[in-house]
Amino acid sequence: MMNWFNSIEFLHPKMCWLLLVVPLAIAWYFWTHRRQQAQVSISSLKGFQAETSWLAKMRPLLFMLRLLALTLIIMALARPQTTDVTTKTKKTEGIDIVLAVDVSASMLAEDLKPNRLEATKKVASDFIIGRPNDRIGVVVYAGESYTKTPITTDETISLRAIKEIEFDGVLENGTAIGMGLATAVNRLKDSEALSKVIILMTDGVNNSGFIDPKIASELALEYDIKVYTIGIGTNGNAPSPVAQIGKNRFRMAMMPVEIDEELMKQIATDTGGKYFRATNNKKLAEIYGEIDKLEKTEIEEFKFINTEEKYRLLVLLALGFITFEMLLRYTVFRTVA
Repeated sequence: MMNWFNSIEFLHPKMCWLLLVVPLAIAWYFWTHRRQQAQVSISSLKGFQAETSWLAKMRPLLFMLRLLALTLIIMALARPQTTDVTTKTKKTEGIDIVLAVDVSASMLAEDLKPNRLEATKKVASDFIIGRPNDRIGVVVYAGESYTKTPITTDETISLRAIKEIEFDGVLENGTAIGMGLATAVNRLKDSEALSKVIILMTDGVNNSGFIDPKIASELALEYDIKVYTIGIGTNGNAPSPVAQIGKNRFRMAMMPVEIDEELMKQIATDTGGKYFRATNNKKLAEIYGEIDKLEKTEIEEFKFINTEEKYRLLVLLALGFITFEMLLRYTVFRTVA
């Protein structure tokens, strides 16, 4: 019952000010009723019966019925109604995105915590979770490149692909930026999505592979693919792996951070994207947040509003009270003074 009252809205709420008439009517009734009572002064009440007819006592009921009718009519004038809103969303074809992740040995450098690769995996996973309407694929590259997973709407598959990324020595060591970009382009070239995006991440310079990065960026431009590039690594020197001394164990030494920023900026500019530099975990997360805002799937929302008027019931009740009051007045209370 309370939920029903909470859902009621008034189309003309100012009409409720007329309810101030109700207490004024009550005051007027008691004032006039007292004045209408005849008073006779006599020396003794002996011989008069002290009993008062029950009908006379019930006569104020007529006024209460009329007052209730007045209150209901005022509430009806305020036009109470309930509104049911149904929402339907329609999304566009969405955005197809490929994350191209550098998995060379230098990505184990510890200027980002716990290292560059793990920090990249963390923000990439958060990025995927935040884009349920898009298709996302994963490409990894070092001295070579391959597709970890093709573009898919299955968030679970994309997240598992990111989680399984590690430096395992399977790929030839090095940084083949051109091959990583070309493989990502190959995943998107046949896409019919409204927007196609590659997020290319690296911490070094192009020193491997047989595809020139500029050729790869021209391919991206030809297929209308936008490339956002991210350079990962602090400014100056960083603790980096210089030798492997066991499974997943490396000898670390301070090494200069070398990122071909000119190349990364050129790739982004040529394809309509943007270049970012991530010098720490916070900055890397902010970069992914900015890309997330720049590339949004448009969602169109339709609202269907069904309004149901409630004043009719109040009018019928008011007419009922008035009819009942008149019926009592001209039958039961007809002879009551």
